[in-house]
Amino acid sequence: MPFEPIDPREIRVLPLADRKSYLDIRAEAQYPSRTALAGDLAERIDRLAERVRRARARGASVMLAYGAHLIKNGLGPTVIALLEGGWVTHVATQGAGVIHDWEFAFQGVSSESVGDNAPAGRFGTWDETGRCLNLAVVAGAAEGLGFGESVGRFVATDGVDLPPLETLAAQIRANPADPLTAARADLLATMTRFSLPPGRVSVKHPFKEYSVPAAAYRKRVPFTVHPGIGYDIIVNHPMYHGGAIGRASGTDVRIFDRSVLDLEGGVYLSVGSAIMSPQVFEKAVSCANNLRGGRGLPLLRDFDIAVVDLQDGGKWDWAQGEPPKDHPGYYLRFMKSFHRMGGRVDYLCCDNRAFLRNLAARL
Repeated sequence: MPFEPIDPREIRVLPLADRKSYLDIRAEAQYPSRTALAGDLAERIDRLAERVRRARARGASVMLAYGAHLIKNGLGPTVIALLEGGWVTHVATQGAGVIHDWEFAFQGVSSESVGDNAPAGRFGTWDETGRCLNLAVVAGAAEGLGFGESVGRFVATDGVDLPPLETLAAQIRANPADPLTAARADLLATMTRFSLPPGRVSVKHPFKEYSVPAAAYRKRVPFTVHPGIGYDIIVNHPMYHGGAIGRASGTDVRIFDRSVLDLEGGVYLSVGSAIMSPQVFEKAVSCANNLRGGRGLPLLRDFDIAVVDLQDGGKWDWAQGEPPKDHPGYYLRFMKSFHRMGGRVDYLCCDNRAFLRNLAARL
């Protein structure tokens, strides 16, 4: 290859405790509560809660996809309440959503200054965050787990067990075509490169009560992570392995597809995610309808989509459908994507704390 990459082992990492973190989950934690809502939001959330009840009564999917600010806003406990109540059957986020969650579980605080740290070469170079999340995923992928379940297990059980190097090598030699062979080779290479001994890697998470992936792992509810390669701070750690991240996230995509397959009569909640949620969802709807058609089932039509964001919706009333191409709202990608999926779409312009706390309180 004529293009020279860096050697990531040259990246200098720092203890997470040395970082100035701006959010403490003990102060930020949000719980289900009925609060004042502007305009007709209360009525619309009432109707949405009833649709969630009907969906669960008929065994349809109720999926919640969110961006990182939901976790930074302290809503982990509210999501956990929805999981504990059986109201949500699938949770999905992107890379930053799981990173802030893990940092809260590990030390109770998260969020750094990009403006201060990136120019100084410190943004994301925090040893524990990069080491633990990358290790959780590379080890989980070797067992066939997705990104979300790997992290959920790591937090819920306070670490991970690494197999003997000889066992991995023997499995690779015995069956090179096994679907897990490449993932086992990733783990073998990681353990060798970073001199990781086999056995238990113990990492305490004193604040795991706030962790959504840990709660999903305990409840056996799918928690999937849909990152971009190079998007997240864990790329600035020597242990970052794009192959393992991609492999585990690829598993999560198929788990996400499976939940969408059961969305007829269900509800999809997209909260504060203008890119990941609509982009993953539209491909999953197409995949699910492909499978449903092949099985002789009707295409997905009877489902509700609730989109929550602080943007003004492109200054367009989406109840009228998609705007014309000469209107700026046409280029609000996330709303356009959702409106093309065939379900009923409701756009709620409000703070995600007000929305989710009120919805959970009603349920």
